[in-house]
Amino acid sequence: MTKPDTVVNFDVALIERARRGDSNAFERLYREHVGRVHGLCLRMTRDPDAAADCVQDAFIKAWKALPRFEARASFSTWLHRIAVNTVLERRRGPSRAEVLVEDPGEYEETTIVFDSPVEEEELEAAIESLPQGARDALVLCGVYGYEHQEAASMLGIAVGTCKAQLHRARGLLKDRLERGVR
Repeated sequence: MTKPDTVVNFDVALIERARRGDSNAFERLYREHVGRVHGLCLRMTRDPDAAADCVQDAFIKAWKALPRFEARASFSTWLHRIAVNTVLERRRGPSRAEVLVEDPGEYEETTIVFDSPVEEEELEAAIESLPQGARDALVLCGVYGYEHQEAASMLGIAVGTCKAQLHRARGLLKDRLERGVR
């Protein structure tokens, strides 16, 4: 098992090599991160073909933007941000409606507890069935662990909206899993 510091140093060395145009180094970064990026894109798009296209586009964008990567965040966080933006760009149409929440404090963090175990496939299907905004907030905050502020920034919504969408997602998810409805 590798230590987290070893992984970070490994990424830093690969990033520096890739910045100098070493495509083999970037390929290793790709292999290291493609699984999580694909999972993120698939959860957000709910379409394997669209997810594959978004993954490809995200890595192309990352390759082109690599010289500007400043390491203020980890490489994986930076890459996830590119992937989220790629999904959102693909999704955006001429009109985009948002519901803004005035009081973000009204939505408190909740933990979902079930009376019986939930199978992974059942959970994935329930997440996939959520409305887009709720699903996006759940995937970014609940699955990938982003803070509300960062997830809201990625999604281009208010922090209160992100909190409301996550609250809504958790309620819908709990209801659907308890009733077995998707």
